[in-house]
Amino acid sequence: MTRTFAFLLLIFLTFNSIAQSIRISGKVTDEKGEPLIGASVIEKGTSNGTTADGSGSYVLQVGHTNATIVVTYVGYNKIEREISGAGTQDFSLEDATVLNQVTVVGSRNLNRSSTDTPAPVDVIDIREVTTKQGQLDVNQLLQFAAPSFNSNRQTGSDGADHVDPASLRGLGPDQTLVLINGKRRHQSSLVNLFGSRGRGNTGTDLNAIPAAAIERIEILRDGAAAQYGSDAIAGVINIVLKETVNQLTANVNAGIFQAKYRFDDKKFDGLNYNVNLNYGLKIAKKGFVNVTADYNHRDHTNRANTVSDPEDVARRQYGDPKMDNAALYYNAKIPIGGNFQVYSFGGINKRKGDAYAWTRYADDERNIPSIYPDGFDPIIASTIDDRAVTGGIRGVWKSWDIDVSNTYGFNKFHFNVKNSLNASFGAGSPTTFDAGGFQLGQNVSNLNVSRFYKGIMQGLNIAFGAEYRTERYKIFEGERLSYLNYDPTLPGGAQGFPGYSPADVTNKGRSNVGVYADVEADITKNFLVDVAARFENYSDFGSTVNGKVGLRYKITEDLAVRGSVSTGFRAPSLAQKYFNSTFTNFVEGQAVEVLLANNNSAVTKALGIPELKQETSQNASLGLTFTPISGFSVTVDGYYVKVKDRVVLTGQFSDDDEEIGELLKSLRVGKAQFFTNALSYTTTKGVDVIVAHSTPLGIGRLSSTLAANFNWMELGPVNTSPALAGKEDIYFDERERRFVLASAPPSKINLTLDYAVSKLSFMLRLIRFGEVKLANWDYEIDVYRPKIQTDLTVNYKLNNHFSISVGGSNILNVYPDMSLPALTESGGGWDPVQMGSNGAFFFTRVGFRF
Repeated sequence: MTRTFAFLLLIFLTFNSIAQSIRISGKVTDEKGEPLIGASVIEKGTSNGTTADGSGSYVLQVGHTNATIVVTYVGYNKIEREISGAGTQDFSLEDATVLNQVTVVGSRNLNRSSTDTPAPVDVIDIREVTTKQGQLDVNQLLQFAAPSFNSNRQTGSDGADHVDPASLRGLGPDQTLVLINGKRRHQSSLVNLFGSRGRGNTGTDLNAIPAAAIERIEILRDGAAAQYGSDAIAGVINIVLKETVNQLTANVNAGIFQAKYRFDDKKFDGLNYNVNLNYGLKIAKKGFVNVTADYNHRDHTNRANTVSDPEDVARRQYGDPKMDNAALYYNAKIPIGGNFQVYSFGGINKRKGDAYAWTRYADDERNIPSIYPDGFDPIIASTIDDRAVTGGIRGVWKSWDIDVSNTYGFNKFHFNVKNSLNASFGAGSPTTFDAGGFQLGQNVSNLNVSRFYKGIMQGLNIAFGAEYRTERYKIFEGERLSYLNYDPTLPGGAQGFPGYSPADVTNKGRSNVGVYADVEADITKNFLVDVAARFENYSDFGSTVNGKVGLRYKITEDLAVRGSVSTGFRAPSLAQKYFNSTFTNFVEGQAVEVLLANNNSAVTKALGIPELKQETSQNASLGLTFTPISGFSVTVDGYYVKVKDRVVLTGQFSDDDEEIGELLKSLRVGKAQFFTNALSYTTTKGVDVIVAHSTPLGIGRLSSTLAANFNWMELGPVNTSPALAGKEDIYFDERERRFVLASAPPSKINLTLDYAVSKLSFMLRLIRFGEVKLANWDYEIDVYRPKIQTDLTVNYKLNNHFSISVGGSNILNVYPDMSLPALTESGGGWDPVQMGSNGAFFFTRVGFRF
């Protein structure tokens, strides 16, 4: 396959310009007519571009007569213009003000473009991506658009089935910071306890944000805790909402999987469909409000029939959960006076899901045959409420850009268990239970101040600010039958998902304050330096100071090197500190508790488990950008991330243990596990490579991209308390270590060929997922060898108002290597891996624009 990629790359690099293209030329100047030397001139939607020379002149060959040209220069407003067949295009850029500057994550300079930053930034145009992909939610869109982003759809993993864990560069879901319009987004209240991805981590629910509301997504692939605060160890994802006005867009999407490994003869399953509307209304001269409504439905898939012996079937239902997801989002700005504006954005999301748990067969002691003669498949039903709102004011005061804002975010999981029973209650047991749940609220107040000095060196940007954040985490109990045991000889609680008991109820909060300073200077026209520092103090574990230095040096007009070194941190989430889960068992007629103990419980204190502390990191990156000819670019970025004191969920310690068994018995605890900073360190090394090329070909234009991520991770020794010394294999065993190492495949290579002819375009994409090795319940290694997925999409624009896309993902119906269901973590023929286990997906999309 390596030879295939090399061959295809060679082909698209040697294409000659033989199409009906157009040559444009002109000058880029400021308002006074002075040339803007080095201004960027790019054909929108491609990597085809050039820069203005010493007189401000440029020449560019573009692919078609209605191409859109984007012109940018540091300290000036961006211009986008459709050329409409005209060969001469002059641009006069205005001095930028805070009210219309372009924000790019990774730089506090509000005029910096993504190509000028000292760290790698991916800018993903969501409109382009959604037109040519079958995926309907943000996690899966990014999974196939960004090589270092990984998201796995879980099954049989309790709450994780309803929120796909996602990460950058193979680090934890909670080590990536998510922003919306540059403001911190709240995390999900879910802590992943089961499943093979993100175990022990919290994370941000990206699927709560409809793709139809998003203009672009910026992914900073670099440690940025000194710039943005906790959670930014792996990088930052900034979601930029739409600002369009006087335009109604609507999309109808539908798709279905080619069924395989079912117990019936159904040919297709897992119907997905999505309907969304977006409209922007202009307010005053430069104000607007943009609103998006979105509804997404997803049906179950079933891939459980993978073995010939029925005794090896752990689950009769294995596949995607059913999901209904509705969202309403808005983005608004209103000018007040000439130099200030008020702004607000946010939205609500409501999601209902049904996920199957492991099968309880007819002769299982957990079954009551009079209720379920053939056994039963419990359904874990969730209702997820997610909402957020940001309000603020920003403007220019005496040349200082000032931004004051407040953001409130809330996430709630409420669980119900259906098609279940409480075996200890007997034949009168109900089959549906309210199991309780948990919620997280977060409030963030921000002050950001910056100023750009054009006359100092080649440009100096100073930024500083402060943030005050409060968080509150709650667990609320379910109904009594969902957790109680009424017969010591039988299992108690709701089968599939025991409810939360009064002993689990939690209501904890904390606050933190942070201040930062960031200085970014163009020492010369070719040399950029960025220095940032941040101090934060948490009410529950104290203070931390972190710093970052970034450099970018332009060796020639075509070649630049960039790099950074930084320290970082991640505060343990409130869910990791305070999550409780308790259910009752009986030993020799005496009640004992099986406990997932919080960090402040009597069990953790008795075992000498220290209080959770922040994870700390050391980050370094070094890369180059190379643009030897118009329409061709190469970026290569190597990275190193060492995370110390990584928080994990331990294995279960039992009261029959020779050393600590009596201690657990004295606390009336049968088994216990907990969160702790167990991993002394993890070290992640990798390389991101992106090669982009765009050229006229025949009567159309070919745009090609080769994007690859290569990732290596090493795990350090296990930290234990003195009471648990020598029990490292229980503390964090081989299975758990394999799950962490498999957070990302060691390689992911994405080759995309996009050919457009007038109103018709074709997209062919090959994705190679690298080998993953996991340990099963027998501690044997299950190997998921490298696989290649093929995607194909055809898009046709009927006119300026209508377009249609038809295509397929994984059209060759490739599956991961199969394992024995009874031994996998998921209970199916495959553990969750990046390419998924649903097979081919075929879709149609119709778009409207008025």
